[in-house]
Amino acid sequence: MSPFFVMSLLFGLIFGQTASLCAPSEYTIHVEKRECAYCLAINTTICAGFCMTRDSNGKKLLLKSALSQNVCTYKEMQYRTALIPGCPHHTIPYYSYPVAVSCKCGKCNTDYSDCVRERVRTNYCTKPQKLCNL
Repeated sequence: MSPFFVMSLLFGLIFGQTASLCAPSEYTIHVEKRECAYCLAINTTICAGFCMTRDSNGKKLLLKSALSQNVCTYKEMQYRTALIPGCPHHTIPYYSYPVAVSCKCGKCNTDYSDCVRERVRTNYCTKPQKLCNL
């Protein structure tokens, strides 16, 4: 192996986290309940971006700690609650949602994150829309 390759590999392993572009990003959630008259559009922040990932093709040559599949996930978050307008009295009109305060590259925690990238579902309203800026 050439000295340049070895130095590049070491630099990438040591400073890989600094090259990550994981940060809170603006996002709009559309929330509906069948019983309610309106759809609520909630402006919030989610964690999104690029995290350095090490390919496991060379796993026999590298230490296990050097191999990781990092995702952009919450470092710190808060929950807020919004009131969905136009709900009848027998319906609970509240919706709680996470707000990303800060983000990090790390292992995906299934307690509060969807770790499988599925097809993007449509995020829209089928009822008249109200905007919620919190």
